[in-house]
Amino acid sequence: WNFYLTLVARLDEHKISRLRQYLNVTCNAMADLDTYELCNIDPEDISDVLVKVEKSFGFKFGDTELKDTKTFGELCDIITSKVQGDNSNDCTTQQAFYKLRNAIADTLLIDKTCITPDTDLQKLFPKNIRRQSFKNIDRHLGFKTKVLKPKHSITGTLAIIFIASLVGLFFFWQAGLVGLTVSIIAMTFANKFGSELDLLTVGQFADKLSREHYLKSRRVSTTANKNEVVQKIKDLFIADLGLEEHQLTRQASFV
Repeated sequence: WNFYLTLVARLDEHKISRLRQYLNVTCNAMADLDTYELCNIDPEDISDVLVKVEKSFGFKFGDTELKDTKTFGELCDIITSKVQGDNSNDCTTQQAFYKLRNAIADTLLIDKTCITPDTDLQKLFPKNIRRQSFKNIDRHLGFKTKVLKPKHSITGTLAIIFIASLVGLFFFWQAGLVGLTVSIIAMTFANKFGSELDLLTVGQFADKLSREHYLKSRRVSTTANKNEVVQKIKDLFIADLGLEEHQLTRQASFV
């Protein structure tokens, strides 16, 4: 009987030890998830997002201001400290929607009450009036929304030509140079005259405005809601870099 009790006790100790090991592995795995390495992303892509941050919130980073910034949390702290204006605890996306709704109603000469966040942009703007309509909306808002894009098939083809031309430089540089020039010029024209909508609804359009033109989307551009600044920064990183929100923790590392 004593032998049996001793054996059971040892088995229980073994189970407890295995449970502790499992919990330690799980905790370490969760810690790894919380420290996503943003250094794996192309630095130029991050720089492009930071340019959008400057434009959206109306400031400029100093030349060496970010050189010691190691985590996403530190970056957010710097940006939040640079956002000027009186604090106002209201929703910028909602204000962007109201501004956008007025601009659409005035452009299309329709009743603004029929425009909701779920309104389909394709139905509002058929292709035969789309480019001119968005020019008028941009004038109404006071900034370029850059919503219209070229067809994906066109951008894909031009990207292939560009890459092939880069490779061609090592074999026949004259042809490679011509290919690069043609693809760059063609992409410029494609972006200028594109008429495709990547966004589906007015609500998505308002979301885009509030993250890319934060201050200009607000009813009073000299105010800011400091409580939503970090989320807008996350939205820019998610939209432009294809990240998931759970990857953008304060500990997410740039180094």
